[in-house]
Amino acid sequence: MSINRAMDISVSGILAEKAHMELIASNMANINTTRTQDGGVYKRKVAVYAESPLSFESQLSRAQKKLSGGPGGVLVKVVDDKASPMQKVYNPGHPDADVNGYVSLPNVSLATEMTDLIYSSKLYEANITVFNAAKKMGQDALQIQ
Repeated sequence: MSINRAMDISVSGILAEKAHMELIASNMANINTTRTQDGGVYKRKVAVYAESPLSFESQLSRAQKKLSGGPGGVLVKVVDDKASPMQKVYNPGHPDADVNGYVSLPNVSLATEMTDLIYSSKLYEANITVFNAAKKMGQDALQIQ
């Protein structure tokens, strides 16, 4: 693996964690949103990581040069969290209350979001450390005489 490839993989990790942190911020901002533009209650968004695919040209050149290793890199896909149920709160005066007086609140937990944010920020820092190490190796390689 070349140093540039290692740096590219690290950058994709940095961008993926940035997108994940933005998603967490969106969840936290909508923790009390009972009506979205679609008309329903806000559903917690979850980041799903997937391997970044190679283009046809890069796969062909890798095959011709007989290079080994997978594509490397990561992408983030956003999906709604449908597994956790919505919270029901009794508030008959709320405009979005049902006939029994219960309001459906988003399935967002502040504790979960903060835990995910800390975890994601640590992964972000780790990817920056890897990027800086690869950059340092490249700089050191240029100094060899």
